[in-house]
Amino acid sequence: MTRREILTRYRHLRQISKEQHQAVLDVIGLNAVLTWAKRLGLAQGRTLLLESELDLLLAEDLAIYLARPGRSHPLDRYARAARLAPGSDPAILLETMRQAQFSLWRLERRHEITGLILRDLLRGGEAWLLDETLTKTARPGLEFAARLLQPAAFAMTARIIVPLIPGVMEQVFARTPALRRVPDDALTRDPQFAIGIYQAAVATGAMNAVRLKRKRSWGLPSYP
Repeated sequence: MTRREILTRYRHLRQISKEQHQAVLDVIGLNAVLTWAKRLGLAQGRTLLLESELDLLLAEDLAIYLARPGRSHPLDRYARAARLAPGSDPAILLETMRQAQFSLWRLERRHEITGLILRDLLRGGEAWLLDETLTKTARPGLEFAARLLQPAAFAMTARIIVPLIPGVMEQVFARTPALRRVPDDALTRDPQFAIGIYQAAVATGAMNAVRLKRKRSWGLPSYP
């Protein structure tokens, strides 16, 4: 495929991904997001305490990708409601969401056609990432935590990245010392690791280092 064809495919899949993430949130409801916001220290009672909308994306990510005790998985609930046509692009995206890979990544270099090559710092190996904002703004050596989707030969970020600024990993292991004993590759499958990264991001203000290309197309939810 040519660079233009790759980017056209990426933009199409990225738009579907945005719509599906919002659709999952619509299915699971605001209370699920609020529950995770409290866990991250972003809410008291039913009042959100946000320095930026990016902080809310952390709670939304957990609400979408992690099941709460005694509840079915949010992606399963969405799949039952959406009834996507097998083999369609939305169905492909949903399956990539089910298999999303949370890890720590380092930007190694530019891809020879377009996008970036990342190193998986926990499992080893490389991933070809398409993200137009990161491609324009990020420099080799950048390290971050993110959940990646793999809908094609390239990967995409699920919605948000957490820069690994000084203090983030120290906070993670200080809050949950048991994670120090978990092998690196197993950390990527441990929900407590992602939760710890997001709690540390809030505590250290790591999200202040992230810039959105544009505002989200949907407003922040309001909690009475």
